[in-house]
Parts: sequence; structure tokens; C-alpha cells
Amino acid sequence: MERISLNSDVSLSRLIYGMWRIGDDSDTSTSHVQAKIESCLSQGITTMDQADIYGGYEAEEILGNALQGTNLREKIEIVTKCDILAPVGRYSDAKVKYYDTSRAHLLASVEHSLRLMGTDYVDLLLIHRPDPMMDAEETGAALDEVVASGKAKSIGVSNFKLHDWTLLQSAMSSPLVTNQIELSLLAHEVFTNGDLAYLQERKVAPMAWSPLGGGSLFSQDNKVLLDALKEIGESSGVDETAVAVAWLLAHPAKIMPVMGTNSLARISKISDALKVTMDRETWFELYSIALGSEVP
Repeated sequence: MERISLNSDVSLSRLIYGMWRIGDDSDTSTSHVQAKIESCLSQGITTMDQADIYGGYEAEEILGNALQGTNLREKIEIVTKCDILAPVGRYSDAKVKYYDTSRAHLLASVEHSLRLMGTDYVDLLLIHRPDPMMDAEETGAALDEVVASGKAKSIGVSNFKLHDWTLLQSAMSSPLVTNQIELSLLAHEVFTNGDLAYLQERKVAPMAWSPLGGGSLFSQDNKVLLDALKEIGESSGVDETAVAVAWLLAHPAKIMPVMGTNSLARISKISDALKVTMDRETWFELYSIALGSEVP
């Protein structure tokens, strides 16, 4: 499995296992979660993507329970996120959903996440959503403090635009190492709106959330695209999911797809995307179908 180096201390597996739905599984037992992690590891997928809000603020604890009493923590990288407060779980008394990038909240969130996951550090901490109330100097200093303390080896963001990125980075000494953005055949605007270009300019590899369009990629509303994916997959002996992911992997930006599923059978096939050889013409074939027209 190819690895993407974020800095001198942290590298991630090119394919990442997303745990945003882990709490939705009917079986959240430690043995079942461990089986998911072991299946990922058998394919070289070592990076687990979390967030404090996942599972109504319970997903991190589900992971922590699975890691307890094992050596799995030594074999994986943990990514987690913070700054979203939604009126569920431990924030059920919140009047509205809002963002908080204050120093007090960020430091408290990191401590809470570490405690729930039973670890003393995360490999990558992301600011989950741009905060229109962010005090960049306060937020930047707090994130530098988290790195200096060793509680996060690296810092990144999620869903940030260029102006959000440069504002926060201007107030930090630690480099921002990635931006986790929505990216798929159905969310392809980033290829032309500058979102991907600014990351490439900075030699920053992006993480891609919802790389399968939340499953809508495989609906009959997208039958032409689905048929094309299936046809390409047949030539490589894989299914349409693998082809959709391979389309992202083929791009020179070093995109890291975050794959979320609770099915052990599907988890075991995440790395099938690596079996697909996608040339430029095939890439544009799928892109043109997704656009609904040929390129200009």
C-alpha cells in the first residue's frame, strides 16, 4: 500500500478507513470493530478516520473500546476532528448546531477524544468545519500548543477554502498538512474551482470524504455512469466501487479516499481499487459522463 507522508513524523495509508458510521452498525462489540481494523490492516490500510461528532459523539469511544488491551494502536494512525457542537449526545443542551474554535474548546475536545480512544496522542487533528467566528490568532496558537504538547503529531483542516486555509496558517507555526474535502465523481467541482489546485501548489495531499457520493453514485439516477463503471470494472475483475475510487487515485494530487462501510465483506475489498489501471482517456470518459457533456 502506498503511503503519503504528511511530515517527518506522520504518514498515512493511501486508502483510509472512515469510521463516521461505526456507531450505526447493529454490532459495535469490541470483537467486531477489531475485525474491521484487522481486515484493513491485512490490506495495508493503517489509517482510521474519526471525529468527535461521529455517532452522536460516541464513535471515538467505540474505537477506544476496541483498542483497549490490544496492540492495535501501535499499528494504526488515528485521524480525528473537532469544532462542531450539535445538540446531541454530550451537547444535547445546545440550542443550535454551531462551531467553536476557541482555545478552551479545542483543548478540551482534544483531551476528551484522547480519553475516549484510550490514547495519549492522535496522528492528525483536523478542524472539521470553517468557523465564521474564528479568531485565527487564538485558534492557531491553540493548535500549535496541541502539537507542542505531543497530543497531536500534525494538524490539518476539513472543508476549508483557500481563504480559510491561508488565514489559519498565517497564525500558526505548525504547517497545515491536509484538507479533507468532499470529492467524488458526483462532487467533481474541486478539479476546476481552485480547491484542488491550491493544495497541489502547496504539495499538500488532500483527503476525500464521501468518495462514492454517499452511495448515490450507484443509484439508477446515475445509470449511464454506473454502467460505465461496471464495464471498466469487468476488465479488471473488480466491482464499480473499486473503479470509482481508482478514478480518484489516478489523479496526480495524491488524493486519499476515506472509505466508510460497516460491512466486513466490503471492507475486505477496499483495496480492490489498486487493481485498476486507469489511463487518461478512461479518466476523461468517466469525467465527461459525470459532467453530462464532453469537456470544452
